[in-house]
Amino acid sequence: MFGEMIRKLRTAHSLNQVQLAGKLGVSKQTVSNWENNNILPSIEMLVKTAEFFSVSADYLLELDSRRYIEVTGLTDTQLAHIQQVIRDIVGGAE
Repeated sequence: MFGEMIRKLRTAHSLNQVQLAGKLGVSKQTVSNWENNNILPSIEMLVKTAEFFSVSADYLLELDSRRYIEVTGLTDTQLAHIQQVIRDIVGGAE
């Protein structure tokens, strides 16, 4: 559910609820309510949250499990290095 995704992303980014609330311009109580599935964010806040975590709104809503990394502005060589690191990590996880 949405709350679990927010909690997972927040902790993966080493943020507490107060810090995430500050980054998104909402109260700590709002973040807590999201994480406890008491309320859902507005569409505007869903988009802002997705942009902050560099994920899609579909990912936050668990409609799509794919994750993306923003690579705009990188050279082809830099992109190739990142792709190799990802292959190494994925290969090492098997």
